[in-house]
Amino acid sequence: MRIELAFVTALVLALPMQAEILEQVLVKVNGEIITKTELEAKQIAALRDRINSPINAEAMQSDEALKKALLDVTPDLLVNAIDELLLTQLGREKGYKLSEEQFQAWLENMRKTNNLQDDQRFQAALKQEGMTLADLRKQVDRAFLVDRVRQDEVGQKLTITEEEARQYYLAHKNEFVEPASVTLREIFVEVPTTTVGGEPGVNVGAEDEAKKKADAARARVAAGEDFGKVAAEVSDSASKANGGLIGPLPLADVSDALRKTLESMKPGEVTQPTRNARGFQILKLEAMTAADPQPFEAVRDLVADKVYEARAQSEMRKFLARIRSQAIIEWKNQDLKKLYEQRIAQPST
Repeated sequence: MRIELAFVTALVLALPMQAEILEQVLVKVNGEIITKTELEAKQIAALRDRINSPINAEAMQSDEALKKALLDVTPDLLVNAIDELLLTQLGREKGYKLSEEQFQAWLENMRKTNNLQDDQRFQAALKQEGMTLADLRKQVDRAFLVDRVRQDEVGQKLTITEEEARQYYLAHKNEFVEPASVTLREIFVEVPTTTVGGEPGVNVGAEDEAKKKADAARARVAAGEDFGKVAAEVSDSASKANGGLIGPLPLADVSDALRKTLESMKPGEVTQPTRNARGFQILKLEAMTAADPQPFEAVRDLVADKVYEARAQSEMRKFLARIRSQAIIEWKNQDLKKLYEQRIAQPST
C-alpha cells in the first residue's frame, strides 16, 4: 500500500495533539528552537517510512492505525531532535564545519549512487521530499557535526582488547554460525493456464501433456542422463540457463514440507515430479550442509565490530544523558514535554 504524502500530511495536522499546539516554537534548547513545522516534517517522514515498509503496510490500513503509529513515533522523534541539536551545538563550539568542497563531493556521490545526475531528476527528487538544495545542505551540515562529535566523544576513545572480544564470542556463539544450507537443481514444466468465465483455470489436456513431459524428463535422468543437461533442454524455469542450479539457499528459507523431503534424501537423489501452483517440479539434491559454528579466529574482525558497536552505543547513551542534564531545555508544550520525559526515562534497548 502506498499512501500519498498529502494524505499523511493532512493526518498529522488533523491529530488532536497537533491541533492543540498553538505555539510555533515547541521547545528551546540552550536558546535554539525546535518548531512545530520541524516536528511535523519529521512525523510525516516517519509515517511514510512505516506506510511504505512491506512489513508494516498491511497493518497500516486505517486512519486509527496511522494515528496510533504517529503517537508511537513522536516520543523518539522528540528525543532525537533534541539530541541532534545538542550535538550540533557542541560541534559548532568545537569549531567543526563542513567545507563547500566536502559538501560538493558528498553531493556528487549521492547523486551518482541514486542515479540523479540529471538536474531535472535531481530537482524533482528534492521537490518530492519537500526540500530545496539549501535545506539539503543544512541537513548534511547537521549530520557532519553530529558524526564528528560522536567520533570525538566516543569513537576515538574506545579500544577493544583481544580478551574482551573472546569473552563476547563465548557468550554469543549463536551469532557466529554459518547457517544450514541446501543446493538443488530443478526441472520445471509449466502448466499453461486458461480463462474460463473470467476466472483463471487449467485445461485438463494441457496438464496431462505437462505431466507426460515431466515424467519423460525424470525417466531420462533415471536412465543416467546428466540432470543439468536435461534441465537446460526441458525446463521452463529461468534456472535452466545454469543447468537448473538453485542455491546454495539457507535451509531456513525452504518450506517445511520441502525441508522434510530433502532431509530424507541423499546428495544425488532426485524427486518424482511434484505438482505445485504453476506446474510440475523435479528436484535433485546437490548438497546439504548443517549449521556450522565458526571458530573465533575466522570471525575475529566481526566479533570486534560487534563489541565496538555495543560499547559505542552504551557510551553514547551515557554521553547524551550527561549533556541533556547540562542543557537548558524550555518546553512550550507540556504534552510534548511529558512524552519526552517518559521516553528518556525508559531503559534503552
